[in-house]
Amino acid sequence: MSNWYEGQVWRNSPRHIVSAAVVATDEMGRILLVRSPLRGWEMPGGQVELGESLEEAAIREAKEESGVEVTDLVFCGIFQSTDRSIVNALFFGRCCGGSPQTSEESIDVGFFAPDAALQLVAYANFKQRIEYCLDPARRPFFVSW
Repeated sequence: MSNWYEGQVWRNSPRHIVSAAVVATDEMGRILLVRSPLRGWEMPGGQVELGESLEEAAIREAKEESGVEVTDLVFCGIFQSTDRSIVNALFFGRCCGGSPQTSEESIDVGFFAPDAALQLVAYANFKQRIEYCLDPARRPFFVSW
């Protein structure tokens, strides 16, 4: 056995999905959204890889899903689905480079004024996640359902 996660204790431990997402704005205050073929418009984000920090995952996922680089991340809070064992760390950030492009995980990418962005996001509680990240008075937050 060469890796700690190959041991018996690890194999019998509960499994959780840890993900990170970023609500990122451009210089005009527009919000970066990606359109998932499964969930529609959403903020970029995804699962944290082994050896990766939450912040690194949010930055990587934004670049992978949208082609846009993000920086100056500020931790906003956590949304946790206890039924599905998913923990999602949310950040607010600034777009700093790259150019919008689709990927295997996104069928469209765009920048939208905050009100327009919130109208586009319809999946589960993703709209609430964006609203909470946009409101510094709510930070840090913890939402569990």
